[in-house]
Amino acid sequence: MARFFIDRPIFAWVLAIIVMLVGVLSILTLPIAQYPTIAPPAIAITATYPGASAKILEDTVTQVIEQKMKGLDRLSYIASTSESNGSVTITLTFENGTDPDTAQVQVQNKLALATPLLPSQVQQQGVQVVKSSTNFLNILAFTSEDGRMNGADLSNYVSANIQDAIGRVDGVGDTTLFGAQYAMRIWLDPDKLENFSLTPLDVKDAIQAQNVQVSSGQLGALPASGNQQLNATITSQTQLRSAAEFEDILLRTQTDGAQVRLRDVARVELGSESYSNASRFNGKPAAGLAIKLAPGANALDTVKAIDARIEEFKPFFPQGVQVQKPYDTTPFVRISIEEVVRTLVEAIVLVFLVMYLFLQNFRATLIPTIAVPVVLLGTFGVLAVFGFSINTLTMFAMVLAIGLLVDDAIVVVENVERVMSEEGLSPKEATRKSMGQITGALVGVALVLAAVFIPMAFFGGSTGVIYRQFSITIVSAMVLSILVAMILTPALCATLLKPIDRGHELTQRGFFGWFNRTFERGSRHYQGGVNHMLSRPKRYMLIYAALLILVVGAFLKIPVGFLPDEDQGTLFALIQLPPGATAARTNDALKQVEQHFLVDEKEAVAGIFTVSGFSFAGNGQNTGLAFIKLRPWDERRDESLSVNSVTARAWAYFAKVRDAQIIPFAPPAVSELGNATGFDLMLQDRANLGHEALMKARNQLLGILSKDPRLVAVRANGQEDAPEFRLDIDHHKAGTLGLSMSDINDTFSTAWGSTYVNDFLDQGRVKKVMLQGDAQFRMLPKDIGRWYVRNSAGTMVPFTAFATAHWASGSPKLERYNGSPSVEILGMAMPGKASSGEALAIVEDAMAQLPAGFGYEWTGLSLQEKASTGRTGLLYGLSILIVFLCLAALYESWAIPMSVILVVPLGVLGALVGAILTWKMNDVYFQVGLLTTIGLASKNAILIVEFAKEIHEQGKGLIEAALEAVRMRLRPILMTSLAFILGVLPMVLGSGAGAGAQHALGTAVIGGMLSGTLLAIFFVPVFFVVVYKLFKIDASS
Repeated sequence: MARFFIDRPIFAWVLAIIVMLVGVLSILTLPIAQYPTIAPPAIAITATYPGASAKILEDTVTQVIEQKMKGLDRLSYIASTSESNGSVTITLTFENGTDPDTAQVQVQNKLALATPLLPSQVQQQGVQVVKSSTNFLNILAFTSEDGRMNGADLSNYVSANIQDAIGRVDGVGDTTLFGAQYAMRIWLDPDKLENFSLTPLDVKDAIQAQNVQVSSGQLGALPASGNQQLNATITSQTQLRSAAEFEDILLRTQTDGAQVRLRDVARVELGSESYSNASRFNGKPAAGLAIKLAPGANALDTVKAIDARIEEFKPFFPQGVQVQKPYDTTPFVRISIEEVVRTLVEAIVLVFLVMYLFLQNFRATLIPTIAVPVVLLGTFGVLAVFGFSINTLTMFAMVLAIGLLVDDAIVVVENVERVMSEEGLSPKEATRKSMGQITGALVGVALVLAAVFIPMAFFGGSTGVIYRQFSITIVSAMVLSILVAMILTPALCATLLKPIDRGHELTQRGFFGWFNRTFERGSRHYQGGVNHMLSRPKRYMLIYAALLILVVGAFLKIPVGFLPDEDQGTLFALIQLPPGATAARTNDALKQVEQHFLVDEKEAVAGIFTVSGFSFAGNGQNTGLAFIKLRPWDERRDESLSVNSVTARAWAYFAKVRDAQIIPFAPPAVSELGNATGFDLMLQDRANLGHEALMKARNQLLGILSKDPRLVAVRANGQEDAPEFRLDIDHHKAGTLGLSMSDINDTFSTAWGSTYVNDFLDQGRVKKVMLQGDAQFRMLPKDIGRWYVRNSAGTMVPFTAFATAHWASGSPKLERYNGSPSVEILGMAMPGKASSGEALAIVEDAMAQLPAGFGYEWTGLSLQEKASTGRTGLLYGLSILIVFLCLAALYESWAIPMSVILVVPLGVLGALVGAILTWKMNDVYFQVGLLTTIGLASKNAILIVEFAKEIHEQGKGLIEAALEAVRMRLRPILMTSLAFILGVLPMVLGSGAGAGAQHALGTAVIGGMLSGTLLAIFFVPVFFVVVYKLFKIDASS
């Protein structure tokens, strides 16, 4: 093949240009993301049962639906929460690779079996099935700079004008408004109602009768009489529009002719539909709109589309209204991709300089450099074919590929130059001869590197998704690199290189002269060292055995993790007050959080958005959440301003707050897999011991874990049992008094809860009419006696006549996991003291101390981490085995590949030492780095073994052949290894967005490459000689 293109260089160029064009077109169309879709697909079922407690919800809704969710294809786990605000969420998570649309249809089919068994109120409200996403993409905060609008005004404006429009943007999955639109609020006064012998039900009936849209027909509607000359629509009563119109609603006309109107028994105002949330931005009232990404949508494109939509609305904003982004995940994505692109450019420049240093010939250096854009752009084309995106992982793979792909071109160029200087041939002839010598080695190297990475592509789960990005990218780059080395590079060598005189020596003048003299001196010492080692093979094989034991020991010692934590420029703070605490107390705690971050941490913090009544742990007056936006990375170069330092200081500060538990934490590396870093455990009541026993076991486990200094932020992700005021109605007494149970229930839920009556029109939008007792008449237990129900005889009966009340306690949030009652336990490893893998082991040890009947399951990020840790050994083993089999096929020998495989632990040693010295974990990036090291260490060994084998077959002695091979191959091995190390160096030196992943990968590869090269060039000749002698391989075979 090489000969064909040596004679047809333009043909080679045409192929290269076509490949580059395909690559450029692919780059323009490929989506950009931080990570591919790593999280497994999830489907959420949501239902509402107004006024029901968490326990009633669990028994009548959650369990009924759960029991029908059987026989779903590839279901991984099912989790549910029932909350005392009447909402149920059941999340079904499927295995990676499941089509979310198919899963959603299957869930809907199963839900259809459960729906008829649900309470009628739940069916009436509707049960939703949606593709679930756990985390927010970004939050828009709308504030009134001149203070003309309060939080309720802003919420109403966003709800009426912005929320629906943003919800329709392509890529937006769901929107949550922290606040509510306006509603007509009718606040009842029980004393006035009783005075006029009216009940809340009378008021409700009157509103329903008088706030109504009636279709009254037409004058002259068809069929009409023969001489009809007029046709017109008749309008009569329409929906009411203002508080004054509602105040005029007639409730009763007294016997004396006096009229009782709504204003006589209630206060009417335009208020909020719900008062459960209040949000602030930098201490000012705000309306927050949280946006979730639709499954499979591209984050950067979606945020661009949202921003464009907001720009369209800005000219129509009320005066003084501004919009901010207190939380946005996309700058991190964009900047981390930019960082990797910069690393890529730096790598190309450094690789060029290394090649120029060794080749000392601009034309010769240009040839491998031309290979870089051809292969990289071609790889983008392959990514487009596989449906991948441009993400951090594929870009890291490109950086690794630079070092690998120039290697092939360097080997070709260096060998052509050597043949020209040793044999005085013309560039064309030298290229022909050279390609004959090295084609076997090139194919061998390509096979080995592809073999190392191919097994990664077949892993399952989230780890498999990450591995596949690297695997496909690197293998594509390797295949293209070999094709370029056999098509374009020889054609360039034959046309670009100048002839060299026979016996041509490298220059001895200037800087290059000094470098060449130093290199020659080093090379002679090196050959002497190899000669010395070859004369004492047993001693050095014992040293190798000791290194092997060291590798195994280090491998067992290195902590295990999943993904390195990243500084993403944001952090959260979770606020939890004691059960029964009010919204006012929660707001006081949130003000302390604002004070700390905006004043004490002003160097690091750009803004803070707080929400009361909402958190990741559940909703209620005693919960709150803060989104803290940090300044850009280039303003936070100092380590004390990193997200970890800010979080640590916040922990220390908030530990002194007495009234609330405030937990600051950074988002995890992959936001799709949950909202918090660290471990995620579901403690399960497997023996149905009851809620109290489960709480006791939870407290026991938290007690054990919180005493362990290696763990931090250990907490239950839920709410404590809260006091409940239980109302017991005596059915017998109520019946005797002539009361109907439905009247009693409706009166109480209207007065103390709130009832949605019907709708009214406000500024052209349909909004709700809500009926409820006024605040001062539902604050204390004794206020129950103020409310009356009318009996069948028309007499007003107070609640105290047929009801008694007492205090009890119950959980405001009940959870289930895989069908068992459970509680979620969160926490993280103390940085510097334990890895995430060790944290999982500590928790498992603590679980063993709990009483019988309690089990546990890992979920979220921890489930993926557990799944990935057990199989990495298999991955390494499989990769090494496939390398061995490829080499055996290449050399037609079972023994010779041993001399290559023995070099693998030498590369692994460096990667492990690098990781231990820099406190890195055995995480996914480290594993990719390790596999790269295995491939590269084998590649160097192949180059030596291939030449030694050829020279030995020409009749030279074993040791002589080995020495001759190392003399010939030292320069290209050092050049390719140094090019690779410098290509990856920018990753280790990187800072800012995405630096965690760059460091993890770069450390492993550089450490492995240093030891793999420095030790391999000495040990490979020894392995070659020992294997040949041990297996008595015949030179002529």
